[in-house]
Amino acid sequence: MTSQRHMTAATRAGCIRGAAVVLSLVSLLPAACGGAQPAAQANETRSLAEYDLARDAFQNGRLREALAHVEQALSLDDGNADAAYLGALVLLGFCAGDVSSSDCRFESAEKMARRALEAKPDMRDAKNVLGVILVHQRRYDEAIAVLKPLTEDILYASPEKSWGNLGWAYLLKGRNDEAIDALRRAVAAQPLFCVGQYRLGLAYEKRGELELAREAFTRAVETDQPECRRLQDAFDARARVAEKRGFLDEARADLERCREIAATTPVGQRCAAQLQTLQ
Repeated sequence: MTSQRHMTAATRAGCIRGAAVVLSLVSLLPAACGGAQPAAQANETRSLAEYDLARDAFQNGRLREALAHVEQALSLDDGNADAAYLGALVLLGFCAGDVSSSDCRFESAEKMARRALEAKPDMRDAKNVLGVILVHQRRYDEAIAVLKPLTEDILYASPEKSWGNLGWAYLLKGRNDEAIDALRRAVAAQPLFCVGQYRLGLAYEKRGELELAREAFTRAVETDQPECRRLQDAFDARARVAEKRGFLDEARADLERCREIAATTPVGQRCAAQLQTLQ
């Protein structure tokens, strides 16, 4: 990402010292850059350094520190698409634990994602994250309009994400058949995509196909990834399906596992309460 960022900035500025690759490809560049260019180049370099600090903080779970570095990076170079995209991810991170938290600001995340796309319109990951944000905002038609073209983009390296989020948008909009088609494509593209399996289970459950739902939830929690084995929502959902089918022992086992994963989350509290009714 950083090397792409350097190339984009060099092209936009017109002439940056040391941009040998650009100079070799664009023979008609002006021979001199003018007096203000060194300051612009210095700001760009500082912006990239702030982006690197933001990325390190984000990867280590220090969200407030990451956001501060993102904002500093953008103040130095408002065209730093990587920093804006990271800012959208950081703001979504504040929503991951509790969307009702005062720290969860989807509008700000949307602005960051759109800012990234203004600076770099072909930034596919930014399109995907914009779709996610729009789904969270319940703007399903807009999300579909963003995500559907991304599923058709052969150059996107993570098709399971675009198909999975498109399926999620269809699911929440009530278009279950289209949701199932999209989510099946997502898990076919990446069998380790356990969130896609979980959403596929929800779509089958909504359509009343409980055995298919149970199978999808089982694939979700049995995917060989640590985060999948702790997918609390999937255990809760599989317990719900088991209870509907009259398999109370299976339901109790899944509710206990759900509670063990995290008893204080809203899902964990719901599992604990439901477990009490099945004792």
